Amino acid sequence: MADGGWIKSFRRSVGSLPWSSGDLFKLWHLCLYKASFDDRHITFNGMVVPLNRGQFVTGRTAMRDQMNDGVKPAQQVNSSFVWRGLKKFEKSGMLNISSNPKYSVITIVNWDKYQESEQLPNSYRTATEQQTDTNKNYKNEKKEKKEDSQQSRKREYADDSPEMIEAVYLWEKIKANNPDHRKPNLQAWADDIRKMNKLDHRSFEKIHKMIDWCQFNSFWQTNILSAAKLRSKFDMMAAQANRNYSANRLNPNRPRKDNWGYGED
Repeated sequence: MADGGWIKSFRRSVGSLPWSSGDLFKLWHLCLYKASFDDRHITFNGMVVPLNRGQFVTGRTAMRDQMNDGVKPAQQVNSSFVWRGLKKFEKSGMLNISSNPKYSVITIVNWDKYQESEQLPNSYRTATEQQTDTNKNYKNEKKEKKEDSQQSRKREYADDSPEMIEAVYLWEKIKANNPDHRKPNLQAWADDIRKMNKLDHRSFEKIHKMIDWCQFNSFWQTNILSAAKLRSKFDMMAAQANRNYSANRLNPNRPRKDNWGYGED
């Protein structure tokens, strides 16, 4: 084709002359695909041909071959069909044909009116760019998670690090509720604490308070048995803790069975 890229295809094509036949519709769009978006010169059959926007140069056999590209022999069109189709388009005011013994120059009527100078319409390009940005963000997010996972396996947390302190604190609380619970991989737990702090943006103070709250709550103490579980259920538990906190503030005489002051002031 004369250009790569995009063209506009209008809905008003429905019911038009090209719409009356599948091959005519194909021929008309082939004309649109071949038309030049810029003024330029091309070489055709050894001759330099100047073209304006909306024009292309061709011969009947050239367009016939393009129409039949990839088409089963029984469904292929001949040169006469191509020429008759182009003449029909010309008669309908859709294009103009300027011919000589060597080639024909086809001019799409109202090309500038219906096809912008930019090959991709702004609205479509904007949507495409947004999708591209989304794809890039998704890929970057996956890359960051992969890198974070690889780095997590290499991290070692000191006993006095805030991550290890909270991991040990959670383990002590769980063990107090169930002395027979086996000892976990505290390095892995510390890394989950780090993720809560760095990735989920939770302060160590809030993590500490949530450990207290969940290990006092009769329901959650049987469900939160690891730092990973603490992280995955954090929002759900925070919502419940805040409801209890608000209820206690409204009713100071209510027993503070499930409230550790986790709610926001």
